[in-house]
This record gives sequence, structure tokens and C-alpha cells, in this order.
Amino acid sequence: MSRNVDDPEPDDHQDDGALAATYADGVQDAAPRQSRVVSEETKTMLRLSMLPGVGPRILTGLLDRFGSAEKTLQAADAQLASVHGVGPKLVHVIRTASHHIDVDAIIQWCAEQDVAIISSEDEDYPQPLFDLPDAPPILFVSGNLLATDELAVAIVGTRHATTYGLKQAERFGYAMARAGITVISGMARGIDSAAHEGALNGAGRTIAVLGSGLGEIYPSEHKGLAEMIAAAGAVISEYPPHAKPHAGMFPQRNRLIAGLSLATLVIEAPDRSGALITARLACELNREVLALPGPVTSRMSRGCNQLIRDGAKLVQTIEDVLEGIGPMCNPIDAGDGQSIRSGADLLLNELERAVLEAVGESSTPIDEVIVKTELPAHRVMATISVLEMRSLIRRLSGQYVSRI
Repeated sequence: MSRNVDDPEPDDHQDDGALAATYADGVQDAAPRQSRVVSEETKTMLRLSMLPGVGPRILTGLLDRFGSAEKTLQAADAQLASVHGVGPKLVHVIRTASHHIDVDAIIQWCAEQDVAIISSEDEDYPQPLFDLPDAPPILFVSGNLLATDELAVAIVGTRHATTYGLKQAERFGYAMARAGITVISGMARGIDSAAHEGALNGAGRTIAVLGSGLGEIYPSEHKGLAEMIAAAGAVISEYPPHAKPHAGMFPQRNRLIAGLSLATLVIEAPDRSGALITARLACELNREVLALPGPVTSRMSRGCNQLIRDGAKLVQTIEDVLEGIGPMCNPIDAGDGQSIRSGADLLLNELERAVLEAVGESSTPIDEVIVKTELPAHRVMATISVLEMRSLIRRLSGQYVSRI
């Protein structure tokens, strides 16, 4: 393995056995995925997207130019060469696509390993990824993706974490899981794995995004962790199953971590860190960037402290994270009848939620809120003040309010 891959040196790692024993008590065996027929359109997209040399940006350019994978494979050489980044060598690769990719072998492996092949045309494709300029047209998924996974926060950081960093990553992963937030990370050593483990210990959902194929779990000692993550969420990759990791794959992986998340929390990152790449990508996608401060004398905290200096939200508690998520462009169905419009919604107690649900998006008389909630007027007025301070509603006048 090249020494410039995700981790240049093998670190000591926590045995997955202890976590498995803890986690097994609270999780039922994952139901096997129903077999899915791979459509001809998906097969064609798979053949094109897995070709050597066809990266996400070139693929996006090809699809923009020709409209579909099938039309791309049928295009004339001169037409292919007109796409930015496509030279004579790549034209030849596209022209001889069937010689490079054994689509049937990939589909068979996925069926045997209970791995879904999800196309960007499928209903269960993660909608937040469409915000990426180069959203992957194919995802390989071990486990299951749910609509509620749109309520997600990424936790990223250095592979060479301190004891402080590992404890904080586990703490925030656990707290997010308990709050109903899906934890996204990259399953690397250090901060990533601690965040996943925290979410598992919190009996919540977590998603790992790999910088390799699902048949080449990296680092190899995390195979057990990958199985537990798949049982409680999903392990996903845009790479073919047997793609081995190399350094260039991990920055590509980071864009998916940022794209899947409403916010990215950085816990321990030195000056030059892949976690800072993820934070930059999150910022470019208009996602929130959060950072945990660390000692000014710690090299592992320099990146976090710099992010805070440059405008990232400083977080110390789960409440800071929920507030940092901010208002959402589209409400998220939390799956229990709740419609989450802001991370602050998750902080509400039963009384506060009842009052908030009684307030409409347009001008709502406070007397109407009192009638709907059947609560004493003084309770409603006090709760309205709390919701106003949390920026969930606005007071339009002395007697009218509306949701923000």
C-alpha cells in the first residue's frame, strides 16, 4: 500500500469487538435488502461512469453534452473530443467501453454482497447530493439510505487524534444520534471512527463514505466497524467494488461527506488536513461549518482554531450544533410526524413544540394559538418569548406571530 494513501502510517486502533458487544444489545439483525433488478439505463450509466479516466467532472460534462449515458457511448469521436477534458486516449476508452468494464460481474458481486446500485434517477438517491456540481450518477450502498438521513451532520478530523479529540468525537456522535441526527463521516482512523462509534453507541444512524470500493474496505481493521455501520445506516462509495484506495480518492470522497450533510463539524485538524478540505467544500455548498476549539499549543487544533477565526461557528455542546444547523431550505420529515425546519426544532420540549405547531407561516393571532393548544394564556405567552429568542417565530405585533 502506498504511503501517501489515507493514512501514511498504521495507527494503533481500537478493537471492534468491544463496540460490537455493546451495540449488539440494542440492534436487531439487519433485514436483507430486497433484490433489485438493475435497469438497462443503470447498466449503461454504470458502464460509462466506471471507465478509467472518466472522473466526476468529465462525466458531468459528457452527460450535459449528450443528455444520457447511452447517447454518450454512441457519440462520434469528434463529438466526444469537443467535451472539456476528453482527449484522444479517453475517446478510445469510451469507444471500447465494453472491453474495460465487466458490468455483469459488478452487478453479480453486488447481489452476492447485498449491495445496492443506486442511480441518480432512483427515488432513494440522496437528494442533497444534487447540490454538487459533479454529483456521482452511481452509488454503491451497503445498508439502507432513508429520507430522514437528510437531517445529517458530518464529523471530520485528523487521523492522528489526541485523546481529547477522540473523546469529543465520540461524545458529539453519541449526542447527535440521541437527538435523531444522522452522523456522516469517512470511517478513517482517528476522529472519523470515533464519531461513527459514538453514533452506534447512541443507537442512532450513521453513514460512512469510503475513498475506496466496498470490496476494499480501508483501513482493513475497520471491516467490523463497516458491518456495524451498514446495520445501523449505510456504507457508501461511488467507486466500483474492487477499487483500491489511492490518495486522489479521498478529496473526492470528502465532497460527498460535505454534500450529504447540513453542517460539517471539524474536531481536531492540523494546518494541512483533509478535514479542512471538507470544511471548504461545505462552505462552497452553503452548508454550515462548525469547529470545536482546542488548546492554542496543540498542533492538532490549529485548523479548528483557524476556522473559528475565519467565521466558523464555535461549538462546545450538542445545543451549539443544533443551533448551527440553522433554518433548512425544505422541511425534513423526521419520521414521527414531526416536520423539522431548523436544528433548533430538535431542542424543543413538548410544550414548546405544541405552541410552535400552532403558529402558521403567515400572521397568526395569539388567541388562536391559545385555542389550538388549550394551554393557559400565560404559558403560551411565555413559550412564545422562548421561541422568539430561538429565532423560530417572529412577533408581528402585540397580538400576532408567525413562523420563521
